[in-house]
Amino acid sequence: MKIAIAQINCTVGDLAGNAARIADYAQRAKAQGADLLLTPELGLCGYPPEDLLLRDGFYHACDTVLRELAQRVQGITVLVGHPHKVGKSCYNAASVLRDGAIVSTYHKHSLPNHSVFDEERYFTHGNEACVIEMGGVKYGIIICADVWHEHAPFRAREAGAQVLLVLNASPYHFDKQATRYETIRERIGEIGVPVIYANLVGGQDELVFDGASFVMDEDGELTHQFHAFEEVLGFVEMQGSKPIPGVCENVVKDEASIYRALCVGVRDYIQKNRFPGVLLGLSGGIDSALTLAVAVDALGADKVLAVMMPSPYTAQISIDDSREMVKLLGVRYEELDIVPTFDALQQTLAPMFQGLPADTTEENLQARIRGTLLMAISNKTGSLVLTTGNKSEMTVGYCTLYGDMAGGFAVIKDVSKTWVYRLARWRNAQGHVIPERIITRPPSAELRPDQTDQDSLPPYDVLDAIMACYVEKNMSIPQIVEQGYAEADVLRVVKLIRMAEYKRRQAPVGVRITDRGFGKDWRYPITVRYRDDF
Repeated sequence: MKIAIAQINCTVGDLAGNAARIADYAQRAKAQGADLLLTPELGLCGYPPEDLLLRDGFYHACDTVLRELAQRVQGITVLVGHPHKVGKSCYNAASVLRDGAIVSTYHKHSLPNHSVFDEERYFTHGNEACVIEMGGVKYGIIICADVWHEHAPFRAREAGAQVLLVLNASPYHFDKQATRYETIRERIGEIGVPVIYANLVGGQDELVFDGASFVMDEDGELTHQFHAFEEVLGFVEMQGSKPIPGVCENVVKDEASIYRALCVGVRDYIQKNRFPGVLLGLSGGIDSALTLAVAVDALGADKVLAVMMPSPYTAQISIDDSREMVKLLGVRYEELDIVPTFDALQQTLAPMFQGLPADTTEENLQARIRGTLLMAISNKTGSLVLTTGNKSEMTVGYCTLYGDMAGGFAVIKDVSKTWVYRLARWRNAQGHVIPERIITRPPSAELRPDQTDQDSLPPYDVLDAIMACYVEKNMSIPQIVEQGYAEADVLRVVKLIRMAEYKRRQAPVGVRITDRGFGKDWRYPITVRYRDDF
């Protein structure tokens, strides 16, 4: 018995395209002697389809394409994930296709309703096992979150399953693969059967799916590990119900995994939404430098335009470093002086601001001029503006609405400033593309004379640690103080987090690389009077 895993990149709503991809992988798997092909969760429609699942027509279209796909499946068994409506009940399903027919269908039992998941909004819980027999071995079919809980695996085992086949759309966050291993070993310890785990790969809005499909035997030993962040047709030879050890690729970790996730997220957002390219404001700072590097690695230099927009406070070294970086990367580059526009706006506003001291208003004007120029270029060329703000800034509102927040995709929205530096150094270790001075000089928005970020914020190592405790771990203020952080710093950061909610709600979507990003994970009210200080 030979089982194939199709670790594929599906596009939400591209039913015909996804079906064609599955059919192609089925033909390739069959040609290489596979008896069965395992595909990802909801691979027919892409994951997550979100409120498309509230439309009856979507289920009808998926059902039609599924039946057409079944007609194309000959000489191999294919497991396909798809939405399935039965009467008034809607299910997250997996169907067994064989020799032109839909042989059986399984309905997912465990519907996650936390973090980025809201499957209970759309689906009904299944309760029945689905076991197929091939080559004298019984295979139990379950879907993604089913394997994170006891119920579905036990039902499959009770129905005679000797191996579990798991269709997954498990999104990436940092160190997720280690959690998957731990979970699967726990299930295997309970039911004592091997697990073949096929995961989706690719970007979908803020989510990135890393693939990294794998197989574990009945003892929880890893027998197969496939590449992360790329499409794979993998094969598992079975001897009875035992997987014969095969390919075990190294899965990228730490900085490499985050950087790959950012690249996949940018590439698929741009390509799947059919933008011809991207542009961004290059400031000579670390955030725009990392964003530019990711954009070039994801799309190619020919698809990227960098625009430097110096103001009266832009240091010459910022301009010099930007010029050096675009030469290193080979991207198109323009310089647009915003001083005349800034002067004109100040002159226009002078009667209204007479007698009032300069403050953040003038700083924000510069950011908004830049945002306006970038959006104008975007409108004229069709290319998408990439914003360059990081998670630390997004946390405390150190960003300008309609200024540096103006754009279509926020590449490092979920990357803390601490990690920005780590990723920049890691990228340079792979090949020098970021001038060293950009990494070593103190960060500054350069919106007033001699400005540095630490004029307005705690040191980034402190800010990022408090942010991780409060945002990502849901710790209370007393608990954070008990970690050794100054009470004043904690109160200050938490106050800024609360005040910035209205800004975050208006920020572009961006790649999620932690288990608590400012997207579907984070749903706090803007208007709220609850305080949890002490």
